[in-house]
Amino acid sequence: MGKEFEVVREFETDASPEEVWAAITTGTSGWLWPTEYEPGEGGPVTVWDPPRRLTSREEFPEGAGPQLLNRLDQRIEPRAGGGSWVRYVHSGVFVDDWDDQYDGIGKHTDFYLHTLRQYLEHFTGRQAAFTSLDAPAASAAPGALETVTRALGVPDGAAEGDTVRIEVPGTGPADAVVDFRNAYFLGLRTGDAMYRIFGRNHFGAPVGVSVHDFAPGADPERTEGAWQDRLAGLFA
Repeated sequence: MGKEFEVVREFETDASPEEVWAAITTGTSGWLWPTEYEPGEGGPVTVWDPPRRLTSREEFPEGAGPQLLNRLDQRIEPRAGGGSWVRYVHSGVFVDDWDDQYDGIGKHTDFYLHTLRQYLEHFTGRQAAFTSLDAPAASAAPGALETVTRALGVPDGAAEGDTVRIEVPGTGPADAVVDFRNAYFLGLRTGDAMYRIFGRNHFGAPVGVSVHDFAPGADPERTEGAWQDRLAGLFA
């Protein structure tokens, strides 16, 4: 038997409802990961009401993973004076480790939705070359997130809003804004890309990296290889 969970977040953005809708349906590689939706209701999509509401539901057989049920409900309303108000609800049923699962999904939700807002503010309408990878298994150890952060050149004292000089694997030196930083995650934004570092070592898993590269000609395979080489050297 599982136990239900619900994570609710609300935020405002200067982006129009149409821009938010595009971001969550056709622009997901720019802030989350590539997701394809067939317009209209059917399959996992239970509500398709552009640009106001998108709802999906998936069920999983027992023993197939940590969840039995996963629901996403995203509502978008125009804001007085322009922009949008967004309500995001992620709910479902966890099979076990409810407290840890709920804690992890809440923290990840905050980071993903922050990245969505960054996309809407700085890159809306642009398609990204998306890369996602995990560091070696040794990065599941305490302090691994800090190891990656320092290797990129981010000072320990750098706070959100600071501009830092980083060394991007496969690209070289770049000025980046620290757009998100806490004990679990690091977000870096340059003029052409967003780098998301996931300290999943806090949850017993390897450190993860996602790259949303908006530069013309960006090559995800080359990006992945460069990051894998860097991370392998850090956690040899």
